[in-house]
Amino acid sequence: MYFVICSEIHSKSNLPNPAVDPYSSTVLQHLVCHIFAMSEIQLFSSKDESLISQESSPHSPHIRSAPAPPDVISESLEPLHGHQPIHTPRRRGLPSPSPTRYQPASPASLYALTHPTIPAIEKWTVEELNTALKSLQKKLQHNEKMKGKFEKTVQHIKSQAEHTERQIKQQFEKLHQFLRDEEEATITALREEEEQKKQMMKEKLEEMNRHISALSHTIKDMEEMMKANDVCFLKEFPVSKERVQSSQPDPQMDSEALIHVPNHLGNLLFRVWKKMQDIVQNTPVILDPNTADPHLVLSDDLTSVRNSGNTQPLPDNPERFDCHYCVLGSEGFNSGTHCWDVEVKESQYWRLGVTTASNQRKGWDFFNTDVWSVSYDPYGLCLFSVFRVNQDLDRVRVNLDYDRGTVSFSDPVTNTHLHTFTHTFTHTLFPFFWCNRSSSLRILSVNSQ
Repeated sequence: MYFVICSEIHSKSNLPNPAVDPYSSTVLQHLVCHIFAMSEIQLFSSKDESLISQESSPHSPHIRSAPAPPDVISESLEPLHGHQPIHTPRRRGLPSPSPTRYQPASPASLYALTHPTIPAIEKWTVEELNTALKSLQKKLQHNEKMKGKFEKTVQHIKSQAEHTERQIKQQFEKLHQFLRDEEEATITALREEEEQKKQMMKEKLEEMNRHISALSHTIKDMEEMMKANDVCFLKEFPVSKERVQSSQPDPQMDSEALIHVPNHLGNLLFRVWKKMQDIVQNTPVILDPNTADPHLVLSDDLTSVRNSGNTQPLPDNPERFDCHYCVLGSEGFNSGTHCWDVEVKESQYWRLGVTTASNQRKGWDFFNTDVWSVSYDPYGLCLFSVFRVNQDLDRVRVNLDYDRGTVSFSDPVTNTHLHTFTHTFTHTLFPFFWCNRSSSLRILSVNSQ
């Protein structure tokens, strides 16, 4: 019945389609409720007193409201066409109620008590829209702020790429220069051996020329002597015989006369690689600049950190520390044994150890949980529950055995054990480093350990 009345109202009114106009739908719903209220009042007022008494009786059946007739619908729509609303509509053919009978409240007053008016709805809608508008304005401000951060992040990414490219070129230039130097040294050694062997052969050739010349003179003298008369030949025969018998032996080729090619080509790349280890360092832990607090400055090779005391304009990405002067290693560990040495002699106040990847990096809660570390705090400023080292050290060695659940700290210079934590690790662990202002820490390479 509700949908029949809605269709009738929509066909006789100038309201827009409720399916596309929410305001029209709201007005239509309230008009239908108005019609139902008026039809119920008319039905109640047109009955006689006996019907009223029956209705008031507890044994009387419930009287349902009859649907509104067409004339009531038309009269209810009159306010929508510019007419005044009719507050006491009547059904045709029914007499007016007697003045002495019970007169129910007017439909307008009853409707006003049970339903908000259109101005009230409009007021409520405006307040709701104002609230939604303020929310959207705040969201817009937040998005504009985030847009600015994203733009700065894009610039930082570009700066990172340019700086990293320069570092890559410099590192490869070192390798290229090393290879060029090795190439030059290898070719120089080849040229030196070439000159040495050529000089030796020249000496051999000069000796051979002298020997050939001597033999030529001896042969010539013998031939001339044999052409002479017999008396002269007999006189010179002993001397000639002695010259022939005393001639030097024939020169021989030395066994090391040729260039020793294997000395120059044998395992050339391997020998160059072995030499390269003298200039190439293998550091077990590399720092991650994306996690460093804005006060920290990392070296170009990402093996040392220094607290400059000044805040750098860096993006506030989720993985970056913003309160503690910390930086994490770039690689996490979830199995096996790992060891690294840290030079701490340039730091008057330091902390280092391992922490979980999920530990909170924003705010001051980092040291509250999931941190296994030692610290040197001569001023007693540390308020966190970390193991304190009493002596001033030059180096600290960290040994992590993930499978056995131990983190040990020692002094590699004196081979003194400092402290060992025992825990059942279930998350990925990252090395972390903390240094105070005007201090620095450096991770030593394997060659320096």
